Amino acid sequence: MRFVITAGQVNDATQAELLLKGVRTRCVIADRGYDGENVLEKVKELGALAVIPSRSNRKVQREYDRELYKERNLIERAFNKLKRFRRIATRYDRKAVYFKSFLYLAASPMWL
Repeated sequence: MRFVITAGQVNDATQAELLLKGVRTRCVIADRGYDGENVLEKVKELGALAVIPSRSNRKVQREYDRELYKERNLIERAFNKLKRFRRIATRYDRKAVYFKSFLYLAASPMWL
């Protein structure tokens, strides 16, 4: 697991390249928000399969593995488990370093 802390108004897709850096994987599963050329190009550089549905306004809709995309549910459930902690759900900590350290502490049981 990797976490990147950003300001609340920053789009998540801007951090995709940083999150994918140094990762070895066969596929990358993400939602429509990551359907940008820069993200798709980075996934292609990794030699991975992009399991990302196309946005509705894309002129040419890309194909993706719908069965594999259902696995994204695991990611969503992981975030819901983390949000059970009030400190995480409300961003209680003022400094990013404290927030991130508690985030890793709360996520550590998921790695087991």
